[in-house]
Amino acid sequence: MLFQGSKKLNTMAFDEISHHLKTFPDANPWQVCFAVGLGWGHLAKVDEDFTAAAIEVLTDLDPAALSVARTFHLERGPTPIEQSLRGGYLMFQRVKLPATLPDDLRMIGRAQERWLSPLVSPSMDRPKYIGSWNATAMFMVALFSKPALAATLTNREVMLPPGGPIFNGLKILHNAKILKTPPSGNELDDEAFEPGSIYENNALMAELLQGRSGWSMIDVHSGLYMLGTRYPASKGWA
Repeated sequence: MLFQGSKKLNTMAFDEISHHLKTFPDANPWQVCFAVGLGWGHLAKVDEDFTAAAIEVLTDLDPAALSVARTFHLERGPTPIEQSLRGGYLMFQRVKLPATLPDDLRMIGRAQERWLSPLVSPSMDRPKYIGSWNATAMFMVALFSKPALAATLTNREVMLPPGGPIFNGLKILHNAKILKTPPSGNELDDEAFEPGSIYENNALMAELLQGRSGWSMIDVHSGLYMLGTRYPASKGWA
């Protein structure tokens, strides 16, 4: 079920991020991925106009662009968008990432380590809403822009988002006694950031992957997303 449920969602995701990167060829590709990641986390509507505004905010905290970006909110309102973009702006000021999206997992993993470093440092304040989803989703989106590379991710070299529908999906599998260990952390991205949950829940995903050929961590993640999502539109994704 996890394997079959992931395929259509993967295709949609590959197409969506490829389209956005082509639409904004001169933008920082990481910022495009961050913006699309907000949409995939259901913090904002996935829309070219939102991505355009988000890029401006992430680049120079443009107040007019922030006002536009806030209008693309979903059921949780505009605050998650504003706080995520403000936090993202601070992170892009603190962390230098490669100028282009890397073509190998090791380099993406190193970029992710740099991004996570200030979040786990006791000497630095974590920006609000840069929790488990916004700390990792950008790198997952980057992988989706490179399908052949994403298909080779069979371990925790690049950490995938552990919260939201993924947390719910892992909890369902634990309650069904398919997983011995319950997921760590929490569902919402604005709650306390627990770095351990990123590693622990990715370990559970790796456990589900063991012994299955032709399957990747991206497939497991998408399958868990389908299992755990409460988003009404997901009924048409299977």
